[in-house]
Order: sequence, then C-alpha cells, then structure tokens
Amino acid sequence: MRADYSSDAPGSPWAVVAAVLVGCGTVAVTVASQAGGWAVDQIMLIAALDRLALLWPLASLITALAIGTATLPLALVPRSAAIRATGRAWLAGALALGALGLLRAIPPVHHEAYLAALAVTATLLTLAARWVSRRLGRTGQGSAPAQSAVPRRSVTTRLAVAAGLTLLLPWVWIGALGGLLETLLAGLAAAAVGALAAALLDARFWGHFTGERSPRPMRLVLLGGLVAGVVLLLVGAGTGQSGAQLPLLVTLPPVGFALGALHALAQRAPETAGRTSTSWLVGLAVFGPLAFTDPEEISLLLVTSRDLPFWVAVAAGAGLVIALVLAVGYGLLLARPATRPPRSAVAGLTALAVLIAVVGVGAAAGQPGLHGERLFVVLREQADLTGLPAGTGKAGRDLRAEEVYRRLVATAERTQADLRRDLRRLRLDHTPYYLVNAVEVDGGPGVRAWLAGRPEVARVLVSQRLRPLPSPAQSASGQAPAPTGPPWNITMIGADRVWSELGTTGAGVTVGSSDSGVDGGHPALAGNFRGGEDSWFDPWNGTRTPTDRNGHGTHTTGSAVGQGGIGVAPGADWVGCVNLDRNLGNPAAYLDCIQFMLAPFPAGGDPFTAGRPARAPEILTNSWGCPPIEGCDPATLRPATDALEAAGILVVAAAGNSGPFCRSVQDPPAPYPDVLTIGAVDQQRRVAAFSSRGPTSTGAAKPDLMAPGAEVLSAMPGGGYARLDGTSMATPQVAGVVALMWSANPELVGDLDRTRQLLRATATEVQGGTDSGERTDACGGRQNVIGAGLVDAYAAVRAARS
Repeated sequence: MRADYSSDAPGSPWAVVAAVLVGCGTVAVTVASQAGGWAVDQIMLIAALDRLALLWPLASLITALAIGTATLPLALVPRSAAIRATGRAWLAGALALGALGLLRAIPPVHHEAYLAALAVTATLLTLAARWVSRRLGRTGQGSAPAQSAVPRRSVTTRLAVAAGLTLLLPWVWIGALGGLLETLLAGLAAAAVGALAAALLDARFWGHFTGERSPRPMRLVLLGGLVAGVVLLLVGAGTGQSGAQLPLLVTLPPVGFALGALHALAQRAPETAGRTSTSWLVGLAVFGPLAFTDPEEISLLLVTSRDLPFWVAVAAGAGLVIALVLAVGYGLLLARPATRPPRSAVAGLTALAVLIAVVGVGAAAGQPGLHGERLFVVLREQADLTGLPAGTGKAGRDLRAEEVYRRLVATAERTQADLRRDLRRLRLDHTPYYLVNAVEVDGGPGVRAWLAGRPEVARVLVSQRLRPLPSPAQSASGQAPAPTGPPWNITMIGADRVWSELGTTGAGVTVGSSDSGVDGGHPALAGNFRGGEDSWFDPWNGTRTPTDRNGHGTHTTGSAVGQGGIGVAPGADWVGCVNLDRNLGNPAAYLDCIQFMLAPFPAGGDPFTAGRPARAPEILTNSWGCPPIEGCDPATLRPATDALEAAGILVVAAAGNSGPFCRSVQDPPAPYPDVLTIGAVDQQRRVAAFSSRGPTSTGAAKPDLMAPGAEVLSAMPGGGYARLDGTSMATPQVAGVVALMWSANPELVGDLDRTRQLLRATATEVQGGTDSGERTDACGGRQNVIGAGLVDAYAAVRAARS
C-alpha cells in the first residue's frame, strides 16, 4: 500500500477548512436548488402556466457544475488522502445529481417512464463509478483494502436490511402504493439507486477514514459518515420526480453514519462483512418515497388541509428520527471495540422481526392494495344532438333534456359495446360514461397503448387518482360571525333589492352544485335542499346525505341559494354532488357529477338506465376547473357542456384564480363558448388580481361577466361562516342571479341565449384599473379582463320581467 493512502497522515489546516466550507456549500446549494425548483414548479402550476420542461435539467446541471467546480480542487490538490477522497466522493455525487436530474424533463404524469429511466440511468452510473474506481486502483491512487472471503450469511448485510426496513416503516404506514407496474419499477429504481450509492461509497472510500496503522472506528463513523451523508444528500436530490426527492434530503444524510458503523464493524470483525450493505440500506430508504407517494400529490394545491403534503412531512420527520436513532445506536453497538460483534442469527432475526413489523403495519394501519392511475378513453363518435325539440319554460326544457339523455345513452351503448366486452374479457375494471362518450379503465402504459390502437378510440388520457390517506382530513369550519344583514356582495349586485322591491327570491328554480360537497345541516342551507332520493350523489365517499369536509362546496352553495342573507336566491332549491373531495380531481370525477346533473338517479342507480332528466336542475354552478395535472386536455369536457346547452341547462363556471396573467382562462370548462364564465371583483368594484384573464387558447373573449369574489361571507360546515376569496366565490352569485331571473319569468327557463343577452345588457361598469394596478384594457381588450361588466341582479330581473 502506498504511503499517501494512509489516513493517518495529517492534512493541512487550510485543506481541512476548505473541505468544511465546500461541504457546507454543497449542502446549502443542493437543498436550495431542490426546494427552489419544486417551488417554481408549484408556482407555475397554481398560475396555470405551462410547465417548464427544461427547469429541472438546467437546475440540475447548474447545481452539478457549481458543486463540481468547488470539489474538483479538493479532489486533486490536498496532500491528505482522506481529503482528496472526500473531494472525489462529492464530485462523483454532484455528477450523479446532474445526470439523474435530467430525467425530470419527463412529464410527471408518465411516472412509469420516469422510474424506468431512473433505474437504467442509475445502473449506468453505477457501472461508470465502478470502472473509475478500478482505474484509480490501477493508476496507483490507492487500492481497496484487502478483504477476506465474505460469508454467505453476512451480519452487516442483515443489519443493513433491518435498518432499511425500519426506515421504510413510516412510508408503509402513511403512504399507498401506485399501480402494479409503477410499484415494480419503483423497486427496480430503488435497487439501482442503492447500487449507485454503494459504488460511490465503496471499500476504497471508507478505507481513507479507517486509520491503517492505528484503526479508529469512531473516526470512521463520525468523519466518514459525515462525508458519506453529503454524498447521499446529492444522490437523494437526484432521485424521484419533483417533490418526491424532498423527504430524501432529510432522511438519507444521517444514513451515512449508520453505514460508517457497519463498515467499522466489518473492519474490526472481517467475518461479519458484507458487500451489499450499502445497497440494501440505501435502496430500502429510497423505496419508501418512490413507491408509496405520487409526486404530483406533493403539491401546494393540497396544503390547505391534512392531505398528502402533510403526511409526507410526517413521514420525513419520522424517517429523520429513525435515521438518527440508527446512527447513534449502530455507532455505539457496532463501532466500539469493547462491544462484541452480533451473531449472524441475531442479525437475521432482527431483520425478520422488522420485516414482520413492516408487513403488519401495512396490513393493519396502512393503505393496502394498489392505487394506480386510471385511463380516460374518449371515443371518436359523440352523440348527434341536432334537430332537438324546440320550446322553453320548464316543460320545454324537460322535453329537450329527455331527448338529449336518450340520444347520449343510445350512442354510448352502441359505440362502447365492443370495447366494454373486451375489457370484461380481460378483467379490466372500467366505468362507462355517456355525457362524454368515454370509458374510464384501470390500466397502465401497456393497456393505454392497446386502447389507443383501437379504431373506435379518439384518444386516451391519464385519469389522475389520488392515493388514500391514513386518516381523513379534518372538516373545515368557519370562525366569522353570522351576518346580521345582507353582506356587501349581496348589496353590490342589488340582490337584496330584488327580494324587497320585486318580491322574487328564486322560488321554483333548482340550482345544482358540483363541488367538495354541501353541509346539508347548515341552518342557511337545510331549509331549501330539494330532497328526495335523487338530489345527492357522492361518488368519492358514498355518503347518502349531503356532507362536506372541505367547506368549499358549502360556501359556494351558500352564496348561490343560502338563506339568512348570504345567498343571492334564498328561495331556490339546491341539489349537490361531490366532484372534488380533495383538491385534485380527474375527468371521470367531474363527469360523474355533471352527468348526474343532466339526469339525476337514486343512490346506487345505474346512470344509463335510472336517470331522470325531468328532475335535472335548471342551473349548474361550477367553481372548479380541470387542468392538465388532473388529466384534462382542452377538449375533454366539451361534449358534456355541449349536451347541457342542448338540454337547456345553464352552466356557470369560474374563470380561475391564475390572474393577472393574460390567457389564463385555460382549464375546462371555463374556456368553452357555451359556458357562462365568471371573474371576480373586490369591494371597490375593481378586478381582483387573482381573477383569470382571457383570451382563451382559441382567441375567444373570456370572462363573460364579473361578480364579487373577495372577502365573500358564506356558510361553512358545522353551522359556521367564513370569508373567502376567489372566482369560486363569484360564480355561484351569478347562478343565483339567473335563478332570480327564471323565478321572475319562468318562460325564460331553458332560453339560454336570451338569458345571456339580458345579463350582458344589464351589467354595470367595473372601476378603471384593478387591485394590482393593472389597466382593465390589458390582455387585448376590456372584454378579456372584465367581460360585459359586473352582474346587476336588480336590473337583470327587471329586464327578465319585461
């Protein structure tokens, strides 16, 4: 062995200081780049801006270049072999981060493709690292310490498996597996990343921290473990799609100390050594977030309640505690010369006991089973809805709705027959739809390719399905006092004058709410629930009576028809459907509800045969949108809104909260021409900064109208009240205005063109400028910021009467 290989040779104090500074800088740059990149991703998502495909490749390359520039001199210049080994390990980790980070250019929706690419790339990097290690040995830059024959039943390997399974425990409890292929690929990717870590932290690396002439095991644990922790931080930063790598930044670095203890044990008791300890320990630690979380759900869209981001933080915190306990425990039990090495049987029984605990926790307290994404299959042929019966008023509307329902079901039954027969033969779970001629299918990339090749299929979309949580989110509540009179938004649009001067409250009209649900027991809403067996549908949780955990739907329904002063049309009835129990949905979930609104059916009924179009609500309020992250493309729901228009049912939808960016009215159904799209103003009649702007991607002007949407007081679950912001709050108020118009003149029911014309003609001016200082003629014209203006309930109802 060369003299300069020994770690006993002292290093220059300046080299030590440089190593400390480089290490601290590496950690800071890595954590900042990963957290910052994820934050940019989330901002783009919330703002409805296109995903930056090159964000992560550029961020990873810049991070790798910055760290590599600092670590390269450390790898070449110092006299101390240990410091040079430190620099080489960190340089290799930075290069691995740069290469693995390139894979995040793959869209998150194609998670299987990403995991496969991760497995292949990590394997190639492992081979490259081993080749470099062998080259270094042949060129005289140190060789690996001699190893005795490794026993078949390695103590260190079994202890590494036990430690890795212990780190897996929080994820088995909190998380849920995806689809079968997704889970298998996550296992392969985790194994490949574990092998990569083992190649970077091989025997040659640990040998530099051992002390050849006077072995010092605790130095190996503390110093070697610290250096290894930075390497694992870099590897973890490159592992997983945006969001999935964040918990690894917390849980992986302390694993370096446990690895140091295992190598210290192997150094003082060679008969216990195993060559796969690092692979097992790191691979199992990585498998948790890779397999048991969906990176698309680690999102700011879900932070308003105890949803997946909260539970990922809990799992990461638990993983950190476990990693630190393992580091201390293994360090004290394995690295101290005075302690006796554990026997192989004891190590094996320990690993077996932890494995049984993992299985038990998963079965008893976890979310067992597979919960992969589904596929939304849109067929080429959509129903022909031309030549429908004419006529308005309730009777005319009902005749049109009956004929629309009949044609939609007939088209779906005829064109889906062969596909549904083949799906049954292959035992693929599926749900057919008629409002859009489509079928939701359980399947992965292979099934998707097969479906896309069928002649009757137009396109196949990924239908995002949220994985189950360890416990339901707590129900939202409101702390604001109940109103003592009409709130500002009600008086601004003149709804209170309609009640008092025109004697109209919306009686005889029904508003349908598709949202997070409705608290049917709220004092402001209990009295005008339509009731009956076909007025409530909950495809998320299967509840039989109106409920709402989130609060969003209770608030919006209250703004439309709530009593006690909060609702625009307190005399109207309401029906409800849960399309968004959590804040991420999918095309099928949205379609479940709007299909129910066209033809309500009893609980447990078949939408194809038990639908009752004559019981359809006249007006639908929709404070939601279906963005690409949920599986929608621009045309996904267009046949549905076309059918509702043909049936004489008015669809009112929120413009979105992605302002002040122009062209931010993007997510269906808001951009569709047959939808009444609503933006928001504040108490000064100024456009709210968050209110989305037009034009749409087709160049159409949106929004259509404005309504109050800032600090709007309405109902919340449990009988409370709250003030909320958003175009979600503005939308139901316009639905309420239409209910007042149709109650005042029932002949207008189903006459959608005339209703829209009256609303636009009676709208009032919005104040110049916005609450963000923007001019109202931005975005190509006023019509793309304020539409026709602020809805005026009093003027619209008077015009409807004339």
